[in-house]
Amino acid sequence: QVQLVESGGGLVQAGGSLRLSCAASGRTFSNYAMGWFRQAPGKEREFVAAINWSGGTTYYADSVKGRFTISRDNAKNTVYLQMNSLKPEDTAVYYCATTKGTFVRRYAYEYDYWGQGTQVTVSS
Repeated sequence: QVQLVESGGGLVQAGGSLRLSCAASGRTFSNYAMGWFRQAPGKEREFVAAINWSGGTTYYADSVKGRFTISRDNAKNTVYLQMNSLKPEDTAVYYCATTKGTFVRRYAYEYDYWGQGTQVTVSS
């Protein structure tokens, strides 16, 4: 059974940084691309970033490009999201997910397993 467990969320002031982690189990982690999504209260879940199976290709939403960095450590079965220059509009529950293939994906329907989410709150 595939399990994804996020950690690293919390409360931070605007301009600060956080690093989210997502530990995966139950699947050969290095075979699949991974992604991060977020959902703010009253809004739909939106794509944040994705990374291919090897870590050699990444893709970002325009709203986070230049501020967030996705990476992975296949030896540790973990994907990361480094978030810098955080803004109040980044406040959301952040979810990691694993895709059905090896290439980066940006749509939620292309992901088949999801974590439970971790709350990120950015104060102004």
